[in-house]
Amino acid sequence: MIEVKQIHKRFGEHEVLKGVSLQVAAGEVVCLIGPSGSGKSTVLRCINGLETYEGGEILIEGERVDSKSSTIHQLRTHVGMVFQRFNLFPHRTVLENVMEGPVYVNKIAPATAKKEALALLDKVGLAQRADAYPNQLSGGQQQRVAIARALAMKPKAILFDEPTSALDPELVGEVLAVMRNLADDGMTMIVVTHEMGFARDVADRVCFLHSGTIVEEGAAKQVLSAPQHARTKDFLRRVLGQDQGQQAGAPASN
Repeated sequence: MIEVKQIHKRFGEHEVLKGVSLQVAAGEVVCLIGPSGSGKSTVLRCINGLETYEGGEILIEGERVDSKSSTIHQLRTHVGMVFQRFNLFPHRTVLENVMEGPVYVNKIAPATAKKEALALLDKVGLAQRADAYPNQLSGGQQQRVAIARALAMKPKAILFDEPTSALDPELVGEVLAVMRNLADDGMTMIVVTHEMGFARDVADRVCFLHSGTIVEEGAAKQVLSAPQHARTKDFLRRVLGQDQGQQAGAPASN
């Protein structure tokens, strides 16, 4: 469904992506892991046409992603995106936030959009908060609304850019549970995450990025349990050690 072929991306003199290649089949869940600044989020933004890329090619079901193309807005309706920050409209209710895209972009009749939005809010466990405003919700609830909003456009795939990184630890589980359900339903997903337990249990494959390249790629359980590359081993040693420390009651590091 999604093909990333040797893409290169620069910000000024800094080359952020140095020939990244990735293939994602329909119904597959792929997690991108790695240290901050390795290029993970930039890969997602290039796939969704939010960033241009200088070299290589990205195809979604055979159609080239080009942020300057007249078809880019239509292409984005096929590939939803959920960001670190929820980006909900603060002046609109939860229900209105979910209805916005179908009504104003897809030109769906409001009555139909409302029915579908309520069903999606029920799917993410928030049907009872349909009339609330974003500032009346917890961070986890807002992120679940953001997921419902992405689903409202009936995408063929969803890109998640560290969807739990802005949440308090006790709210992470409720968002990951919704994502697990989406995976069980067969949604194609590319997830940038530091949640190694989620990656191990839900992802089909894991790609470890370092300094703008994919250093190691393979089945999730294999990469996370028996990494082959020294950089992957070092990263997982630090991340998993931190997770274990937090579970033991140690304060989380910034």
